[in-house]
Amino acid sequence: MQQVHSPDYLRFPFSIGPGGARTSERKAHIREQIEQVLLTNPGERVFRPGFGAGIRSLIFEPNGSPLWEITRKRLTSSLAEALQGEVDPGTLDIAVRGEGEKLLVVVSYVLATIDHAEQHEFVVGPGG
Repeated sequence: MQQVHSPDYLRFPFSIGPGGARTSERKAHIREQIEQVLLTNPGERVFRPGFGAGIRSLIFEPNGSPLWEITRKRLTSSLAEALQGEVDPGTLDIAVRGEGEKLLVVVSYVLATIDHAEQHEFVVGPGG
């Protein structure tokens, strides 16, 4: 059986190593894309002003379920657009909750072409 080579993707955050630009495998690259969406503020990218969820700005907002529901919907639409073609959009599931002075964001999805489920937790806040 012939082994299929997985392409390499540029790593986020971008960095240079001994052999040039550092790369990531597909699963790591998708996690890095999610991190970019979470941590980028809308309007921060000149040519993509709608990109990003600006999750850091929510750390000091009142901790309550209406805010988390709005945040979950914003993240779902931002991630569905950013991960188009990589992730089956129907499987994208996001949970947001406050834990003290931190936010916990759990993102679950299925990779589109290989039907492999993934889940990642992101802690945003002091020390996270």
